[in-house]
Amino acid sequence: MTITIDTRNQVRQRANFACEFCGVTETDTGGQLTIDHFQPSSHQGNNDLENLIYCCIRCNQYKADYWPTLPNEPSLWNPRCESRSKHFTELDGTLYPLTSTGAFTIKRLKLNRPPLVAHRLDKQRHAEEMHLLSYYQSIIKLQNKMQIQLSVLLKEQQKILNENNEWLALFIKKKE
Repeated sequence: MTITIDTRNQVRQRANFACEFCGVTETDTGGQLTIDHFQPSSHQGNNDLENLIYCCIRCNQYKADYWPTLPNEPSLWNPRCESRSKHFTELDGTLYPLTSTGAFTIKRLKLNRPPLVAHRLDKQRHAEEMHLLSYYQSIIKLQNKMQIQLSVLLKEQQKILNENNEWLALFIKKKE
């Protein structure tokens, strides 16, 4: 059961070129990530797009061929079917479980390993910096508009002063 290049590219694009479990990107890792079967081939998983997960080598290794075979065994979070926010919340780069599936996934995939926590903090800082940069750029644009408006007002004021001086000169001339 090989995965075609077209299928691989579809999975990569659908995942926005990032690990669907931990979020690291191809850019972060310096190369393509792996394609994993959510339901492993060894447990009758197939190559359907919905069963294929784009993930980093670490998440792939930690997940291994895990698949619950008994009803009481825990399930892994499936990023293809459920949102991250249903199972996890993030605080200071650390993921905290909201569900038993979230708790098991964090533990099984070691989603709070120190490099990932640092990575999330860096992404958060970068997002905040970009937000501030955008904010400062909008302030600069507003200041430029205000400067232009002030310049127009100063020209109008100068024109009014000149007209007043002319009227005053006429008035003084008439008085004499």
